[in-house]
Amino acid sequence: MAYIDEPVEIRSGEELDGEKVREYLISHISGLEGEIQIKQFPSGFSNLTYCVKIGSREMILRRPPFGKKAKTAHDMLREFRILTNLRPFFRYCPEPLIYCDDESVMGAPFYVMERIKGIILRKNYPKGFVLSPKEAETLCHRFIEVLVELHRIDYSKAGLADFGKPHGYVRRQVEGWCARYRDARTPDAPDFEKVMMWLEEKMPPESSIVSVIHNDYKFDNVVLNPTNPLEIIGVLDWEMATIGDPLMDLGSSLAYWIDRNDPEDFQHMRMLPTTEPGMLTRNEIVRYYASCMGIEVEKFDFYLCFGLFRLAVIAQQIYYRFYHGQTKDKRFAMLIFAVALLEKASHELIARSDL
Repeated sequence: MAYIDEPVEIRSGEELDGEKVREYLISHISGLEGEIQIKQFPSGFSNLTYCVKIGSREMILRRPPFGKKAKTAHDMLREFRILTNLRPFFRYCPEPLIYCDDESVMGAPFYVMERIKGIILRKNYPKGFVLSPKEAETLCHRFIEVLVELHRIDYSKAGLADFGKPHGYVRRQVEGWCARYRDARTPDAPDFEKVMMWLEEKMPPESSIVSVIHNDYKFDNVVLNPTNPLEIIGVLDWEMATIGDPLMDLGSSLAYWIDRNDPEDFQHMRMLPTTEPGMLTRNEIVRYYASCMGIEVEKFDFYLCFGLFRLAVIAQQIYYRFYHGQTKDKRFAMLIFAVALLEKASHELIARSDL
């Protein structure tokens, strides 16, 4: 089906040694035989994602990016572990197959998982793909219901009690992301000092709800059933998952969510089809999430502002690699404009907030 997300040829400078990969996988995963074919999924900005086909079997390989990396980012073993532990409790996790820390294979740790083949929504619907307004609304509801399923998992039963430090989570996040921004700031980047000060001043009290949080939950990290696109069959990209306040997860998710009535310059940052007819607004998403969780959600401006700031830090960290010549991916050159727009959006949110 033409709507299924497919890989493309590998970007220059991000090639893998196919024979080394084939030799390693055949010796560690039973039942593999045949020639190897490697392509790349081009849309990600962080860990690199490849489609590895050996014989008729398709798998996904994840490895860190080339160049400077944030100290705690791109931990392949951590990502592999959360998939392994969560999969029995959360059916949307891809099945992890093998983790490799032998850097002689490709110069970095990596892991391999089964491919979940389906539709992934990006900036615009795939050509020929249509959802009615009612279907778009239904998909938004399902999108939030899956997030609520994740937030309701007993992380201790899943063996993830040591996966994060929930006490003081919000404060650590604010302080940690502020430090990351200052460390990754380039001379052409905005200073974000007003935003960082506001976040430090407006931190909410310690949350009574602690859960597994995905930390990058958005439409292009969920896989839709190709025969029923209103059904979510997979959730991808677990590199930033941890244990913490679920409202921080929702705030990070909605930082990507552009409403139809958002200012024109903010529309330029849209990466997902959230302005299509029938798609819920950010406020409607928050209300539906609160209803599904059975909780009151107050002072959400803080969580959304944190999400916008955090997204700016991620973009700035990636842009840092481009600015210093550590990656040849030309997409990264434009991220500095996104960082500036995110600062503007944060300032506008702060100006209208009643916190």
